Amino acid sequence: LVSVPACCSARYNLALLAFFGFFLLYALRVNLSVALVDMVEPNTSLAKNTTSNVCPEHSSTINVPRNTTGEKYSWDADTQGWILGSFFYGYIITQIPGGYLASKIGGKLLLGFGIFGTSVFTLLTPLAANLGVGYLIAVRALEGLGEGVTFPAMHSMWSSWAPPLERSKLLSISYAGAQLGTVVSLPLSGLICYYMNWVYVFYIFGALGVLWFFFWMWLVSDTPETHSSISLAEREYILSSLRDQLSTQKSVPWRPMLESLPLWAIVVAHFSYNWTFYTLLTLLPTYMKEILRFDAQENGFLSALPYFGCWLCIILSGQIADYLREKQNFSTVCVRKCFTLIGMIGPAVFLVAAGFIGCNYALAVAFVTISTTLGGFCTSGYSINHLDIAPSYAGILLGITNSFATIPGMVGPVIAKNLTHNNTVGEWQTVFYIAASINLFGAIFFALFASGEVQDWAVSGYHLHRN
Repeated sequence: LVSVPACCSARYNLALLAFFGFFLLYALRVNLSVALVDMVEPNTSLAKNTTSNVCPEHSSTINVPRNTTGEKYSWDADTQGWILGSFFYGYIITQIPGGYLASKIGGKLLLGFGIFGTSVFTLLTPLAANLGVGYLIAVRALEGLGEGVTFPAMHSMWSSWAPPLERSKLLSISYAGAQLGTVVSLPLSGLICYYMNWVYVFYIFGALGVLWFFFWMWLVSDTPETHSSISLAEREYILSSLRDQLSTQKSVPWRPMLESLPLWAIVVAHFSYNWTFYTLLTLLPTYMKEILRFDAQENGFLSALPYFGCWLCIILSGQIADYLREKQNFSTVCVRKCFTLIGMIGPAVFLVAAGFIGCNYALAVAFVTISTTLGGFCTSGYSINHLDIAPSYAGILLGITNSFATIPGMVGPVIAKNLTHNNTVGEWQTVFYIAASINLFGAIFFALFASGEVQDWAVSGYHLHRN
């Protein structure tokens, strides 16, 4: 099999467009948590809990003149919790239907309209906020519905586009956009709120999403066969590399799929990883502010640093994973397990360490950054393992594992908030311990039961249909 150069190839163009798509998707997801600070009247958002007095004050609050033309709403802390959580309620509903639909109508339309819909609802966010909190929650849940189909749709597209030995590279490029979206949109949303008005956070990112949609519809196609400008050599290369991996049967083998232990290994790993990820994403600013007495919002750069590390790690580990498989003849399952172990045990260790460094702010930021960065190894670990075990049904499998993996986004922060009523260091150590032990369990479970081979149920019926 002669491999076809990557530069300007159709498959790398797809990876690049997907990269920008996921960049915008996460920017659209994260921007509310920044804008919300500006949308709420100062007196209503005063935390009921007391700031712990373990550490000395760091941040000097200088009053800088800023734009204050944005509308203000009197939402209490519970209401804000509902507004931030509503996204996941929509998100969890469309995961499995998204994977199923992608296998039927193709990932291009689904992913395109998923991001397009999310962008349109983002543009409507200021209007919804004006109409009342119920409208805002509904719009966020609808955004979640739109985003829910995107990852399964992308996995489904890669099942026809990614040659097995380039999987880690191509998928890590496309999904790394999500991390970079977080990195850029956190500080950028802060700046927009600061110098303009919070409504522009939604208008700017929403408009960019609509613009991306037109490029996506114009330049991308579902399969190499239907692509208008792909070279003959590349088409042949992709198709022949996938020849023995795809199933031709029309019905989905639900029962053997749900009885498959390698699938449950991915579910457990995905759930465990997201528990730590979401706990950090939502509560890190609180920990910095209440325990370390450092206002992370004053320093958007520092809250974005961990995700920048993670982004670099995803890109690099994708290259390394395929190098080990192709050039060093490591087995796929060995690479997936090792990368998952590094990507889950590493973060667990540094997360627990972050709870024990007292008031050393620099060390806390360093540990949390290392913890999140190492998590990037998981993208070339459990995260793309769906494509190894059942390329034909990768979208559906991702829908299943992502449904379970959305639960920590809904439950984790609530549990952590309940455990930290008095904001003592001890309480936060408990939160970190729980996250770390869930991570450890997930890593071990995956290492024991994961597989790197295409499962029998995923190709059954294939040989009967070959001419």
